[in-house]
Amino acid sequence: MDIIESTRRYDRWLEEQLERDIFQEDIGNKHEKMAADAFQFLRASYWRWAEMIQGEKSFAALMSAPEVVAVGDLHVENFGTWRDLEGRVVWGVNDFDEAARMPYIVDLVRLAVSAVLADVQDMSGAVVCDSILRGYSAGLDDPAVFVLDLDHKRLRKTFVVDEDGRAEFWDKMTPEADEKKASQKARKNNIEPAPRPSKIPKPYRDALTAALPAPDIALTFWYRTAGTGSLGRPRWVGRGNWHNSPVVREAKAIVPSGWTRNQRTQPLWCEKLAFGKYRSGDPWYKLTGSILVRRLSPNNRKLELDDVEDKRDLINPRILEYMGRDLAAIHLGVSGTAGEIREDLRRRKRTFSQCVDTALDHVNEDHDDWRKAWKRGDIQRR
Repeated sequence: MDIIESTRRYDRWLEEQLERDIFQEDIGNKHEKMAADAFQFLRASYWRWAEMIQGEKSFAALMSAPEVVAVGDLHVENFGTWRDLEGRVVWGVNDFDEAARMPYIVDLVRLAVSAVLADVQDMSGAVVCDSILRGYSAGLDDPAVFVLDLDHKRLRKTFVVDEDGRAEFWDKMTPEADEKKASQKARKNNIEPAPRPSKIPKPYRDALTAALPAPDIALTFWYRTAGTGSLGRPRWVGRGNWHNSPVVREAKAIVPSGWTRNQRTQPLWCEKLAFGKYRSGDPWYKLTGSILVRRLSPNNRKLELDDVEDKRDLINPRILEYMGRDLAAIHLGVSGTAGEIREDLRRRKRTFSQCVDTALDHVNEDHDDWRKAWKRGDIQRR
């Protein structure tokens, strides 16, 4: 099946899962991002990655690796910061929307592929693979949380928001700012912006209200466009004031992982991974049914390459090593066994970079096909 038909089938499946509660303009935005470059394509098309790994003969050997509850949609922009129960800033993976049981090695391959596709100056594929595997091996020996308040000075300096970043966050976290962003995007594409949903459904209103520090906080709700792979899914924000200062919560729809979408029973693992044995999670991160609520604040955020002038601030051998370490802690936090994984990884290290190269070839080929179809006008734009 080619990437065009694969996307059409996935979009239909997603719409069914959401019971038609889908914002078509954001689906068009996702399709456009998929055409932009191979890195954005990888981020936006996790279901296609799952099809590739499970269906291509060249990846059959991966499927024999020990299974864990894995992140699934792992990439270098799937890391961020949050505040834990003690108010400490923590760094690590902060998106588990596509989590599922799968061979542990799949997360490692995808992370490496994303780092190579990010195209960071002076960083080869060999360095990427070596750094991630070195960190992952260390994490298997000593799984731990990256709490930044005392240790990890370099991470703290890079990722904890300064005063300018704090002000910028609050300026952007308004319905007016989101509408302005959508209008600018539409004008760039020479189209009229589509009307955004204006009335929040009761399940999302209830979830956001329940996630507040006090029951009497009045909220302003709006529909938010954010993310890449999750574009099109309902995503609502509530902002209010508590003790004369803003509080913000976000609620978004969660559907079964693209890894398991052809299976009948498809558990949602995101909350369990977020609070695994070696995690110190955001206490406001909560899954209710199929709605996930989290806190948004200057230090409760994703870290994206567009946020920095030099990609090397976010992707360098040391950071990739830390990413590998954090991933090992996640894998061991719910279901993994360090000894079994360690022994399997020892046998795979020599062929790991070759597997990453093969995956890169597949992703680049799919992206090239998608980009050409986008230019021809064969792809849904709204």
